[in-house]
Amino acid sequence: MATAGLSDRPFLASTGTVIDDTVITTKIKAAYVRDPVVGALDIHVDTIKGVVYLSGLANSEAEKEKAATLAKTVEGVVEVRNNIQVKPAATGE
Repeated sequence: MATAGLSDRPFLASTGTVIDDTVITTKIKAAYVRDPVVGALDIHVDTIKGVVYLSGLANSEAEKEKAATLAKTVEGVVEVRNNIQVKPAATGE
């Protein structure tokens, strides 16, 4: 039977701290909840090996960009792939 090593503990590494993908996702979602521009319930966040995938719907291009900017500030994020769609403007018909 193998003994537990550093690979069994995602928060520890000999070269520094490695942030677990779940922790990254949680921190990004928390930032969205605190931010008045980003609709936390409409933006979906998935993190795989430090790469953050954003999807969902934003009310404006500014909201879409703010979501990406907030995600980039979280420790452990390697890259942000912003696939958020901007809702079409209401036509008033």
